[in-house]
Amino acid sequence: MLEILEFMAAPFAACVILVGIHAYLGLHVLLREVIFVDLALAQIAAFGSVVALVVAHQEPGTLAAYTFSLGATVVGAAIFASTRMRENRVPQEAIIGITFVIASAATILLADRAPEGAEQIKELLAGAILWVSWKKVITVAIVYAVLGVFHYRLRRRFVLISEDPDRAFSQGWNVRLWDFLFYLSFGVVITLSVEMAGVLMVFSFLVAPAIIALAWSKGWPMRILLANAVGVLASALGLFASYQWDLPSGPAIVCVLGLFLILFALSRLTLRRLA
Repeated sequence: MLEILEFMAAPFAACVILVGIHAYLGLHVLLREVIFVDLALAQIAAFGSVVALVVAHQEPGTLAAYTFSLGATVVGAAIFASTRMRENRVPQEAIIGITFVIASAATILLADRAPEGAEQIKELLAGAILWVSWKKVITVAIVYAVLGVFHYRLRRRFVLISEDPDRAFSQGWNVRLWDFLFYLSFGVVITLSVEMAGVLMVFSFLVAPAIIALAWSKGWPMRILLANAVGVLASALGLFASYQWDLPSGPAIVCVLGLFLILFALSRLTLRRLA
């Protein structure tokens, strides 16, 4: 038992930190009905990382690679903010979806030129949370703490735009500007998260806990608490399964979150039948 605790301490701490901010951002994503924006930004960040590898010959994890990845994400944030309209003829989700597809295709084309392109794509998808260092965990924790303060100070603006955008427009707010600030901070989170945990884990941490939290609670404090509890428990069980049966850690955590969603759906169905 002591051995598993020592081996999994840093990965579990990383998961707790990731869940802490992604659970909150995931609530906004679902309320804004732009579910795939996190997946699109994650893929754009991955594209930037591959550009750094193939074009600039910078290995993942370096400052140069992070700069490329963040730069690509900032462009994505600007695109998504500029496409928000009060009345959209084309659903914004469609724009987000095609952006994700194009970024994915471009990543595959570029990675094909790298000596280990297939391995690079696999790592970007599945991540390498099991081998995260304490230095990386502490660095990410500091950045996320700063972003957490930023969101807390501006929470009324972000919450109103997520819950009632028409009211924000009617009050004369520059919703596009606030959207850009939201997506920019979101992009910084995604860029760091994809490098550490991979696209699959990032998307799952954003969406799965938030689905359960929104269904069971209406208040923001309880939603955040519940989403964090779901994410942390899934991380613990996924890491344990990974250690016990020698499984890839990221996909194991994602599958546990999927199991939670199935159990959640079954419980909701049972309660409705009993009501």
